[in-house]
Amino acid sequence: MWMRSLTEFIENSQDKREVKRAVAVKMLLSGYKHEAIMPILGVSSGFISKWKKAFFQNGIEGLKLAHKGSKGFLNLQQRSELIEWLKTKDRWTLNELEYQIASKYGVVFESKQSYYDFFNEARISWKKTQADNPKHDPELVASKKKKFVHSWKHDETKLSLES
Repeated sequence: MWMRSLTEFIENSQDKREVKRAVAVKMLLSGYKHEAIMPILGVSSGFISKWKKAFFQNGIEGLKLAHKGSKGFLNLQQRSELIEWLKTKDRWTLNELEYQIASKYGVVFESKQSYYDFFNEARISWKKTQADNPKHDPELVASKKKKFVHSWKHDETKLSLES
């Protein structure tokens, strides 16, 4: 019975840490010694003992991860809506995303990284927030180029006269 429950757990678990725990216990119950299990799984003798004890005290539940992470501020549906909204836009700004989340869902993240994660999830580079370089002004560039060329020619003439 124990072996069958361990095998089912190993086949169905999505977390490799839980699987490693269960495999260590299953190998031990199958007659393997600690010395044989340790190099195969890359674990210590203490690891094997700890999870064997947890298994015998709590069954399969003893092998599962205790911490499942914190609950997100937005549920799955809200996150999906937000990703779809991002995908419909041609241009994005961080401020616009912040405003959308705050006004629609009442959530303000402390870290900018949370907003960048939404861009990543939507497969959008957050650096694509502007169509053009806001400092690029063709007339200003042409004017500076003209001044530079004029100054350079003036300096070149001056240097050739001094030689």
